[in-house]
Amino acid sequence: MSTDTHLSQRPAAPGRHSWRTVLITDGSQLQALKPEWDALYLRCPMATPFQSHSWVSSWWRHYGGHEQLFVLLVTDDSTQGLRGVLALTRSNRWGCRVLRPVAAPLTDYTDILLDPLDPGALAQTAADALLRTRGWDAMDFPEVRPGSALESMLACWPRRHWTMDASACLSMPARPLTEQLACLSGRNASNLRRALRKVDGLGVHVSHVGAEQVPAAMEQLLELHARQWAGRAINQEHLRPRFHRHLTQAATELVAAGGAALTQFWVGERLVAADFRIIGRDFAGGYLYGADPWLRTTGIDTFAMILHHGLLHASEQGLTTLSLLRGAEPHKIKWGAEPVQNHRMIFGRTVRANGYVAAVKARLHAARTLKQHFPRLAGARAASSASPPSPH
Repeated sequence: MSTDTHLSQRPAAPGRHSWRTVLITDGSQLQALKPEWDALYLRCPMATPFQSHSWVSSWWRHYGGHEQLFVLLVTDDSTQGLRGVLALTRSNRWGCRVLRPVAAPLTDYTDILLDPLDPGALAQTAADALLRTRGWDAMDFPEVRPGSALESMLACWPRRHWTMDASACLSMPARPLTEQLACLSGRNASNLRRALRKVDGLGVHVSHVGAEQVPAAMEQLLELHARQWAGRAINQEHLRPRFHRHLTQAATELVAAGGAALTQFWVGERLVAADFRIIGRDFAGGYLYGADPWLRTTGIDTFAMILHHGLLHASEQGLTTLSLLRGAEPHKIKWGAEPVQNHRMIFGRTVRANGYVAAVKARLHAARTLKQHFPRLAGARAASSASPPSPH
């Protein structure tokens, strides 16, 4: 792998590996990393599209003006290739200099990339490099799913670290929704049969959008999403032009690479719904959908319709799981989805990290109290945030 002479480079700690750590703080250098980054991403079985070059570079292009880029690479001198990527940003929070994953506010799974051939040693190399790098106090990964590469970093981190519960992500086996009937209660099974019969009776047909069609189709999805939530508490970030630009760019690249799917639902010539899913090595995840409010007048259960086709598509792709991503809303649970707990991992470098963690815990406690005693107000605050649970 060739590197710019302006990059900060350091040899890894002495050992049997010919590795070097490289720190990138200039966003203009991100694009040149794409070939090696993509190759590493494809080797990492637990990586999700949120760690892909497409997602990271798109977010930085459209959102990165208010934070400092901090991307740590582990390169292999013998092969000139990437062996690890920690895509982070640095900002000040509560008097602490904090590293967080790029695109964290819009990301349901936060993680790092480590070559699976030697993740423990790579994690140690990255940890040593981070500890030698001045200018930060705490590193915060807010949504880490079980089995993530970051667990290797946690295992070798020599200073204080904290793990706490984060979001629950509901998941289902990737099989046709009709096969879920055996797992549901009698009432829910009857409701599911009735919902699917109504979809069939309305004559809904499905089309899958190719990469070249994504820009126009994403504009339609976001317009449907805004209409679907009109008059209700919507995530305000979803209405902003920067979100539209980011999601369109990232989705175009991901769909082309097989890392996402964009599906449209039609009744005759009328587009009634659209669904954007990310696709990992073992799962598909429902990220965002939009539906024509007209569907409510037909008695169609929009979520059941989209879930049915999402499960069918995931099964056809040979995936094992459909994740509904963040949020344990009742309309997900009733179809037999079960929670998988994400965790928040915070790594300390200086004593200031203690104060940062105290502030995080206080904020979480306040949010739980508000939700318990004032659920409607809590919902309104979540909707105004840039990172509420996924709307799926």
